[in-house]
Amino acid sequence: MDTTDGAIVFLVAGLVEPGDVPRLCEELGALLARQPRSCAPVECDVGGVTRPNLALLDALARLGLTAQRLGHPLTVRNAPPALHALLELVGLDAVLMPPAAPEDRTTGTSAARPGTT
Repeated sequence: MDTTDGAIVFLVAGLVEPGDVPRLCEELGALLARQPRSCAPVECDVGGVTRPNLALLDALARLGLTAQRLGHPLTVRNAPPALHALLELVGLDAVLMPPAAPEDRTTGTSAARPGTT
């Protein structure tokens, strides 16, 4: 566990197998139970995962639910491209991935709206 910018960092590394899912959820639950800050965001760092697979997807979904039940939002960080693709495929990217930063956009537009010219 680590904390950055007020977030609680939960590390998941190596190969995640189906039998690891309950243990990971228990570890996260125990970690969050010891936190003095309620509602602090949790960042699940998966940069050390060796092979994204369905067990990892299951673990991330359940970790998200565990954190949510305890009042903490959870996002995934350092996801390799293969994991990001899997998250998109099953629709978990919108729930677990942090929103993308806007790309050099300015507010408003100088174009005329249809029907106003």
